[in-house]
Amino acid sequence: MSEIRNPGLWESGELKIEWVRRHMPLLGLLQKEFMQAKPFKGLKVALSVHLEAKTAHLCEVLSDGGAEMFVTGSNPLSTQDDIAAALVHEGLNVFAVHDATPQEYEHGIRKVIEAGPNIIIDDGGDLVTMIHDNYPELVPGVIGGCEETTTGIMRLRNMDREKKLRFPMMLVNDADCKHLFDNRYGTGQSVWDGINRTTNLIVAGKQVVVAGYGWCGKGVAMRAKGMGAKVTVTEVDPIKAMEAVMDGFSVMGMAQAAPLGDIFVTVTGCEDVITREHFMLMKDGAICCNAGHFDCEVSVADLKAIAVSSRTARNNIQEYLLPDGRRIYVLAQGRLVNLAAGDGHPAEIMDMSFAIQALSARYLAENRDILARTPGNMLNQVPASIDREVAFMKLSDWGITIDSLTDKQRTYLYGEA
Repeated sequence: MSEIRNPGLWESGELKIEWVRRHMPLLGLLQKEFMQAKPFKGLKVALSVHLEAKTAHLCEVLSDGGAEMFVTGSNPLSTQDDIAAALVHEGLNVFAVHDATPQEYEHGIRKVIEAGPNIIIDDGGDLVTMIHDNYPELVPGVIGGCEETTTGIMRLRNMDREKKLRFPMMLVNDADCKHLFDNRYGTGQSVWDGINRTTNLIVAGKQVVVAGYGWCGKGVAMRAKGMGAKVTVTEVDPIKAMEAVMDGFSVMGMAQAAPLGDIFVTVTGCEDVITREHFMLMKDGAICCNAGHFDCEVSVADLKAIAVSSRTARNNIQEYLLPDGRRIYVLAQGRLVNLAAGDGHPAEIMDMSFAIQALSARYLAENRDILARTPGNMLNQVPASIDREVAFMKLSDWGITIDSLTDKQRTYLYGEA
């Protein structure tokens, strides 16, 4: 039971998955453990994550742990059709196509929900939102879920605050082994991978404007600086703005930065970060792209409204001609540039993030009878023991050992006998 574009592409997808398997040793260890223990035996898992090779390997690990998998994408442009075909060839249920229309994207979300999942793996909150809004009769069958992103956790917090969230959710993005590495090093590298492969332009010497200085923004700014760019940060949070100043970056409002930038990267999780006001101030040839979850940070609608014409200047680059002759370029339709115009985070980074996901899903399965279902109290931090397990696994893979506290030191620090 699957709906994909071309099942015949499976061999190409399998080659991609084989490559990441070799570079995701933590998931490999968990796969062996799960094959023996079968922690998800008899359970249905609905997964909505960017459907590329690394996600496919996570699906394999959960499936080998006994889960019946129902898989869709979390972004219309990030699904890779050959990866979808490879998973179907392995016997998983997949409902996703690349460059999906809004209707096709929603259809995929609905199909995995209609399977009646027991555990949800979400990236951005679309699965959780839809099951609450459109399939409330299926909510009692959900043990809980895991959320991968900052944006998704923002949506969950809003639902929980309004006492609308009706099953427990693990805040995977808040785990140290996720956001400290995935958001900073993963986003930092993959965003520039996407920009560079799409534009084929040099970064050194250019003025780069990074909107947002959370962990993702820190990574994007750091990598831009490392490639020789002059970096300006825009922020609304005074604390983060101070951090950016002390990290050596210029800080100003977007209206001040708009005339300066050659490349603009939004990483805020908010809407209308770059709008008509800013487009009217930009220099000829300015490039805009987004690394936040949804395609609302760069207001493409505003740009279309003021442009006299537009055309595809290069694959994944849309050129907008303004009345005064200036041209402004938008990458990947304003969607996630690292996934819509690239392959997403490096495999070694996602190895840690997806290890957190897999262990959090197991935690839900093993603790289904004790997890709270109290309205307003559905948000669960990933246990510190899972974070530490993943960290030690990663250090071991690198061949690194670290010191341990002596009993005396532990007593000194924590007062333990």
